[in-house]
Amino acid sequence: MPEARINGVRLHYEVHGRGAPLVFVHEFAGDSESWDPQVRLFARRYQVITYNARGYPPSEVPEDREAYSQEIAADDLHGLVQHLHLPPAHLCGLSMGGYAVLHFGLRYPERARSLVVAGCGYGSDDQPQFRRDAEELGRRIEEEGMAAVGPAYARGPTRVPFMRKDPRGWQAFADALARHSSLGSARTMQGVQARRPSVYDLRDALTHLTVPTLIVNGDEDDPCLAPGLFMKRHVPASGLVVLPKTGHTINLEEPDFFNRAVLDFLTMVEAGRWVPRHPEPAPTSVLLPDRRS
Repeated sequence: MPEARINGVRLHYEVHGRGAPLVFVHEFAGDSESWDPQVRLFARRYQVITYNARGYPPSEVPEDREAYSQEIAADDLHGLVQHLHLPPAHLCGLSMGGYAVLHFGLRYPERARSLVVAGCGYGSDDQPQFRRDAEELGRRIEEEGMAAVGPAYARGPTRVPFMRKDPRGWQAFADALARHSSLGSARTMQGVQARRPSVYDLRDALTHLTVPTLIVNGDEDDPCLAPGLFMKRHVPASGLVVLPKTGHTINLEEPDFFNRAVLDFLTMVEAGRWVPRHPEPAPTSVLLPDRRS
């Protein structure tokens, strides 16, 4: 298994296919194997890289809570891109991974060819409550273990659409989640989730983000809908896709729909056809011509 020492921590990664680099970044409840439906398609056309974040074996699991943060997550992704000597890469992340991709784009825009930010925005609408909940969940994981906490987490409201439409796929997802490192999951929840900024806190930075960006949400993933629309309104070169009757685990719940949206986006980016929206002022009327000089 290839490994890289990134920011003092060993990260496990895999590379499949040849072509322009495309890096997938997993969510809290997933790992690199969560991207298998995407790897099977995109490795036919791209050099696909997946990796396990710190805290997710076989990557290293630091014990110190201070070894986990949103900034560190983005810097780990940047370090892996540097380690592999990649040219500006396409980056695709879900949920926690979507946050990492978004912050990578804000911090290192010259290293990103495009960004796919999926299921991003949890905790933005009521950040104080989300932080309390994340701290409590981290405590429970640390005390009870993922084998006990994981099954309940997998049945959360935004996972129900997946469970209903694909029980076998959901069960495989839930079983894998229950095997996650309890220490790594607790530290990730406490260090990354509980302390990351709200999407709304990034408003000024988002308006200066020029990297082509695709925002993807499920319409039954309520915590991400308003943040997704907020990003669409403030990132000049962004587009928004909302998958119908779909929850949070978008890439596993609707792999064909997700893959098609991402593939169409990458094709447009590489053709130079994904351009920023025209910076026009908000109209005074949705029906009448704007008469402002």
